[in-house]
Amino acid sequence: MDKTINPGEPLVLEQVHHRIIVETVGPGFTDVTSSVAGWLESIGAGDGLLTLFIRHTSASLTIQENADPHVLKDLMDALERTGPRNALYHHALEGPDDMPGHIKSMLTSTTLGIPVISGKAALGTWQAIFLIEHRDHPRSREIVLHYGGNLVPTENVRRDA
Repeated sequence: MDKTINPGEPLVLEQVHHRIIVETVGPGFTDVTSSVAGWLESIGAGDGLLTLFIRHTSASLTIQENADPHVLKDLMDALERTGPRNALYHHALEGPDDMPGHIKSMLTSTTLGIPVISGKAALGTWQAIFLIEHRDHPRSREIVLHYGGNLVPTENVRRDA
């Protein structure tokens, strides 16, 4: 969507934010790509930058392959080796899965930045956005979405999404 910018015409960048709640089932990857894509569409996103931030210290975000489920299994196995539950930790007040969760979260990411082009997250063919749960039991997790860029004027767009 190429646009001609006229000299002297102000370039207006908008900001929109939203929160999504993700219910996890315990350790593993939860694909949130469709929720994020749906929100971008609902606000009429054009070209800009999407930032995702998870508001937790024992869960994280990543962009990974979405084609072969063995990739996610191998990644969980590798993360388990970086923060084993049977190690001795000073911080043990919240259970044996908590400190390993903090370690895994530190080694992955709590924030992602993704370019948005023509209203779509510029992900590769085999890429998806995942929340990684590092704790042993189901949790309710919150991800904050922030879009900065231009908004495409349409009649059916919800700006308060």
